[in-house]
Amino acid sequence: MLSALVPFLLLAACATTAPPERRVISTPTAPAAVGPYSQAIQVGNTLYVAGQIGIVPATGQLVEGGIEAQTRQALENIRAVLQAAGFGLEHVVQAQVFLADLNHFAEYNRVYAEFFPSNPPARATVQAARIPRDALVEIMVTAVR
Repeated sequence: MLSALVPFLLLAACATTAPPERRVISTPTAPAAVGPYSQAIQVGNTLYVAGQIGIVPATGQLVEGGIEAQTRQALENIRAVLQAAGFGLEHVVQAQVFLADLNHFAEYNRVYAEFFPSNPPARATVQAARIPRDALVEIMVTAVR
């Protein structure tokens, strides 16, 4: 008799389980969004960080110095958003990278390796026709704690 009730009990438990809380992350230590989106969204132990470009938070302008400087600034912006949510670079499990020119791949990788020197996250890198503010690189990440 009890075994016949198990499916119904499981269904009832699932029906009363609330969806994970969705928390908006915002910090002044990273650039303000350039559109209608959040810097990051946390759901449970997972943090989804919006694409970051090489904008200096204090000035709102793209950093000067080309692909390496923009990559470094974008990754510093990501670090700031991660820290605002209580995460670190060590929690990043996946990255999506958009380069304005794939010929910058080697220079980009040199800087990226400084931030992820061992056990880097899974990553996809593609060339984009155009990146906001005519940036050379945009990086978005997912982190899990």
